[in-house]
Amino acid sequence: MFNKTLVPQSVARDLQTMIQTGALKPGEKIPSQREFSQKLGVSRASLREALLTLETLGLLKTEAGRGTFVTDPAESAQGASGEMAPWRYSDRYSVFDVFQTRILLEGEIARLSAGRLAELQLDQMERATQTMEECWARQDRLANVEADLAFHGIIVSACSNAMLQALYHTVRDQVTETQRQPIPITDPERMKDSIDEHRRIIAALRANNGPEAKQAMESHIRNTARCAGLLP
Repeated sequence: MFNKTLVPQSVARDLQTMIQTGALKPGEKIPSQREFSQKLGVSRASLREALLTLETLGLLKTEAGRGTFVTDPAESAQGASGEMAPWRYSDRYSVFDVFQTRILLEGEIARLSAGRLAELQLDQMERATQTMEECWARQDRLANVEADLAFHGIIVSACSNAMLQALYHTVRDQVTETQRQPIPITDPERMKDSIDEHRRIIAALRANNGPEAKQAMESHIRNTARCAGLLP
């Protein structure tokens, strides 16, 4: 039995597999949430969260008054769609605000984590970065983002300031969305750059260089924001 917090991710992975294998075809309309949740044996809330995740990643598209449809992989792969999903937290914060907050928060967290990461954690960050690269190559968008989240989460776990850790977890849902949001318009070169930026962050943390880790993290988040068309 899945932990409740993992059910939406599990459903999203199953749906991504259905899209990749052609069980759900390009242009096909997704059944109603009531019907589909019953078919998959999950709650409507878990299905709704999974659908929102796949829409942010560019695998699904919702059209007002018509429903949710599978996107064409030929159009969405490698950032060719040129279109991001609507920002789902617009009733509270703009995506610009979240990126700006990430720069301030995660940059300082990276600085305070320098010298506190065990070799095992640094190796885990290396593996997460490698996983990002491999999953992007096969267009496993979910696993790419999951590895990205793991990378950033390890740094947060080592931060010496408990309040900054708590603040990060308070806004984690919004932070996660900014890591998914640019995926549909991310071209291969930008993903290569992002992976190189991760490795620069790791190098600074291995050297216990807090200021360098902060600068590398801030640059990484700014570049991700630029991919989304923003200049925070």
